[in-house]
Amino acid sequence: MRRFFCRNSLDWLFNDYYSICMNTPTSVREEIRQTRLFRSPAQEALVALARTADVVHRFLEQSLVAHDLTVQQYNVLRILRGAGPAGLPTLEIGERLIQPTPGITRLIDRLEKKGLVERERLASDRRCVLCTLTPAGLESVNGLDDLVDRRDEEALQGLDTAQTMELIALLDRVRAGLPR
Repeated sequence: MRRFFCRNSLDWLFNDYYSICMNTPTSVREEIRQTRLFRSPAQEALVALARTADVVHRFLEQSLVAHDLTVQQYNVLRILRGAGPAGLPTLEIGERLIQPTPGITRLIDRLEKKGLVERERLASDRRCVLCTLTPAGLESVNGLDDLVDRRDEEALQGLDTAQTMELIALLDRVRAGLPR
């Protein structure tokens, strides 16, 4: 792996360009232009994890913007597709999101305005709002499967199958060790 130590912003620009063109990984320290060492490997790993999550999120978002969707909106559509015709209560959708948001109601509002989701208050419990996909919502999420599958593969193209499985196991262990 090739590493460059830079003196000025033009060197950083060259290194970023070189890394992209040559498909060589850069360290998180180089990417965020941190000149000091991290206090610990744990700190560097968490910064790298957060940075990677953001880069992957933006990469996936670029694919969905042409379909007038955000990653979170797409996630809601996938959750509702998995729930089937019975749908799910709004709060349960919020709990299942990859990136939980306190604004789940606004998120559903936007999808409803686009005609992708319908809401209905339950007669048995007026506090519960049941959400279901509309036919247009189902068509939309189904139509994005191939695109999202390709982008998933592209995002992890630097890893082989064994490395991908190892990454999954390591991330599972990190989450298991933290309180929720």
